Amino acid sequence: MHKKILDNISQAILLFNSDLKLIYINTAGEVLFDDSARHLLGKSTQDIFGSNTILIDDLLQCIARNEGLFDRELALELFHKKITISFSVTPILENPQQVELLIELQQLDRHIRISKEEQLITQEHISRMLMRGFAHEIKNPLGGLRGAAQLLELELQTDDLKEYTQIIIEESDRMKALIDKMLGPNKLPNKVTLNIHEALERVRQLVQAEVSDRIIIKRDYDPSIPELKADKNQLIQAFLNILRNASQAIVDAGEITLRTRIYRQMTIAGKRHRLVARIDIIDNGSGIQPEFIDQIFYPMITGRSNGTGLGLPISQSIINQYHGIIECSSSAENTVFSIYLPVGNVND
Repeated sequence: MHKKILDNISQAILLFNSDLKLIYINTAGEVLFDDSARHLLGKSTQDIFGSNTILIDDLLQCIARNEGLFDRELALELFHKKITISFSVTPILENPQQVELLIELQQLDRHIRISKEEQLITQEHISRMLMRGFAHEIKNPLGGLRGAAQLLELELQTDDLKEYTQIIIEESDRMKALIDKMLGPNKLPNKVTLNIHEALERVRQLVQAEVSDRIIIKRDYDPSIPELKADKNQLIQAFLNILRNASQAIVDAGEITLRTRIYRQMTIAGKRHRLVARIDIIDNGSGIQPEFIDQIFYPMITGRSNGTGLGLPISQSIINQYHGIIECSSSAENTVFSIYLPVGNVND
C-alpha cells in the first residue's frame, strides 16, 4: 500500500541506509534520474548525485546528528541535463545502530518543462492550421496553372515549344508534392502491435548505410519497454527525420546514440500516462544555434542551405497523434532530441 502511494506522488522519494546506499526509489525518482530502480538500487550517493560534496556532507551530518534538513536548493547535473531541485532529508531511526535517510526531491524548474510542452503542442497546432490555409490558397491556382499548360500543349505544333509546357507541368507537380509534404501524413494510420525497437532498428540500418563508417550509431536500449499500437511506417518516418538531421550535423566523424528508457506515471501535455517510452537521439555534432532552438518545429525553419525545414514538424505531428511529444536541447557537446511516447495500451 505504501509503495503504491509513493509511486503516485510527484516528488521524488529516495531512501538510503546508514552506508548511504540507495534502498528505495519511487517512480518520480526514476523519472528525475532518467533511470530505473533496478539500475539505481544499491548505488551510493556519489554514484547518484555525482561529485556534489556539499550534499553528501549534509547527508553525513544528518546521520551523525540524527537531524533533518528542509527546503535546501541544489543544482544537479544529471546525464545530459542540468536541473534545480529543492530537497528535504528526514532521518528514520529503526534502531540506535541503524539510521536511514528519507530524501524528498522536488524539481523547481519542472514548471518550465510543462510550459515548454504546452508551447510545443500549441506550436504544432498553429503550424498545421497555417499550412492547411496555405495549401488551400496555393493548390487551387496551381491546379489551374497545370491545366492551362496541358491545354496549351495540345495547341502547340512543335516539340521545342512543348518542352516549355512540360516544364510548367513538372514544376507544378513538384510544388504540389512539396505542399503535401508540408501537411504531413494525410492517411489514417495502419496501427499494429509492435515493439518500439523494431522501428528504431530499421531507421538505424537506413542511416548507417547512408553515412557508411563516418559515423558510429550506438544503441542503449531498455528491453523492458512494452509493445504499443502504432503505424510502424509513421514511427519510422518520425525517427528517420531526426536521425538524418543528427547525421548531417556531424561534419566529419562522430557518434550518435539511440537510447530508450521507460517512465511510469508521466504527464505529457496535461494528460497522465501509466507508461511512457523515452527515445533519445543524441549526437555530438555542431549543435543547433540558440536563435533556432525555439523555432525548429516550425515549417520551413532550417539551419542548412539545402534543407527544407519540414522533417522536424512532420515528426512532431506524427508523435502528437499518439499523445506524445518531441523535445530538444542542444549545447556545444551534444544535441538531444527526446521523444516521449505513451506505450503499453495495446488494446486501445
